[in-house]
Amino acid sequence: MQCIGVGDRTKNKLINRYAMYAIVEIAGQQFKVAKDQKVFVNRLATEEGKKVSFDNVLLIGDGDKVTIGAPAINGAQVGAKVVKHLKGDKVIVFKKKRRKGYQVKNGHRQSLSEIVIESIVASGAKPAKKAEPKKAAPKAKAEKPAAKAAPKKAAPKKAEPKKPAAKAAAPKAKAPAKAKAAPKKAAAKKDDLKKIEGIGPKIAETLTAGGIATFAELAKSKPAKISEIIAGVRGNHVPDTWPEQAKLAADGKWDELKALQDKLDGGKK
Repeated sequence: MQCIGVGDRTKNKLINRYAMYAIVEIAGQQFKVAKDQKVFVNRLATEEGKKVSFDNVLLIGDGDKVTIGAPAINGAQVGAKVVKHLKGDKVIVFKKKRRKGYQVKNGHRQSLSEIVIESIVASGAKPAKKAEPKKAAPKAKAEKPAAKAAPKKAAPKKAEPKKPAAKAAAPKAKAPAKAKAAPKKAAAKKDDLKKIEGIGPKIAETLTAGGIATFAELAKSKPAKISEIIAGVRGNHVPDTWPEQAKLAADGKWDELKALQDKLDGGKK
């Protein structure tokens, strides 16, 4: 978003033709700027009222003279001042999936900074200082352990008279071998219940938690029981056709299932 503040369109064209201008990259976006122009850019880390410089100048025009960078112009710089930080207009983001009972609405306001262009330098400018990452403080060197004192030699012990050997202990009974752990039952394979017309991610998760995780289990369930399980899910859900669809899916009759779903509207006949 840009605003120059010139009321007359003819006067504006003359200024753009003869005044010095530049194309510069600011916060990941390219802008055509001139001196004293106000520009709204993505939020900058600079505080309000402070000056900021941009070195990535791609093009400079001064009357009939145009200088093009490759990709940037060496020594060129655009100086600006941060006026204030603000937020842009709200943008509504709405997503919906047809016949799936899915819709999400979100709002977004982009964080912006308003800056005023103060100068355009074609060459000889000093590069702007970039914020250096903070270096971690060096760890203190571990102190060297003190030299261990030499162990004192123990005085030689007198030889004690040999005692008679004790009777051999009775052999211990062998402990019974541990029973082998019963093999764990393989976890039941879950089916993708979202393939049933009218079932979304939240309902599929609720049905799985309620003990219905496969097409076969859903085919055996009655609509009244299904309604009890998904009673806490927001929305108007009619599970009358779900067991019929699940039966076709469990038998692998996908063509017949698709033909049935084409006649349904959100799982309803």
